[in-house]
Amino acid sequence: MFLPPIAAPSALAICALLALGGCSQQLADVTGSIGAPRRAELPTDDARLRRFAEDWGRRYDADPKNKSVALTYAKALHALDRNAQAVAVLQGLAIRYPDDLSVLSAYGKALADAGRLREAADVLSRAHTPERPDWTVLSAQGSIADQLGNHQEAREYYQAALKIEPNDPKVLSNLGLSYALSKQLPQAESTLTTAASQPAADMRVRQNLALVLALEGKFEEAERWSRYDLSPIEAAENVASIRQMIAQSNSWREIQSFGAHNKPKPAERPAPRRQLGALTSSAPSPE
Repeated sequence: MFLPPIAAPSALAICALLALGGCSQQLADVTGSIGAPRRAELPTDDARLRRFAEDWGRRYDADPKNKSVALTYAKALHALDRNAQAVAVLQGLAIRYPDDLSVLSAYGKALADAGRLREAADVLSRAHTPERPDWTVLSAQGSIADQLGNHQEAREYYQAALKIEPNDPKVLSNLGLSYALSKQLPQAESTLTTAASQPAADMRVRQNLALVLALEGKFEEAERWSRYDLSPIEAAENVASIRQMIAQSNSWREIQSFGAHNKPKPAERPAPRRQLGALTSSAPSPE
């Protein structure tokens, strides 16, 4: 059963809940929003990541005023989805360095990852200046605005970020999802197609495009994009789940449950599944 765009109210509900529910993963990217010294790259293996966090936790306990140590420890906590703890570490650092833009940027993004959106918006407004705009902060501000329902404001932030970092795939992906949240699916598809065509585009960007295609009823195209990163079985399952919910127009509780079940756990990080609709509220800090 193919439904016309926006025919079922649940279509945009799926988009909103999956996008915003996955934000804690991205702001991260999962966007790597929290800056850290280049020498302290995070391990990708979960067991090694936990040992890494324990090691930097001990360094932080020994010297909590050390900015680079605190930033690295917070980044490790974030990667382990221990966002409340990362916020606590960065809050202390922000108290010690109230005018440090890099600290404020990391703190604001961590607050957003923890769901404390209005606090995050306040901190991020002080994390850069008109004379020295930071495109990663602008992208994070846009994601927060989208989560608060201010989609036009969000798009202004994304456009400002793209003036500094043209065609960044994560910013374009956020912009595309913002259009989808405003029920502007053709613009969402066009923007996400541009995002997915960028050499630096990752799985999240491609799966966001697949989500919007599915919401438009273009299920074969959606599945084709999903197969770039998922097995044929997983890609089919993703699209079938969205298609079923569009057709059934089921309750918000069921839609929200779908989004919750598809949040990857730390142990599943090497082989994520069902990553549709995740806003990348920020992008990796330039090194």
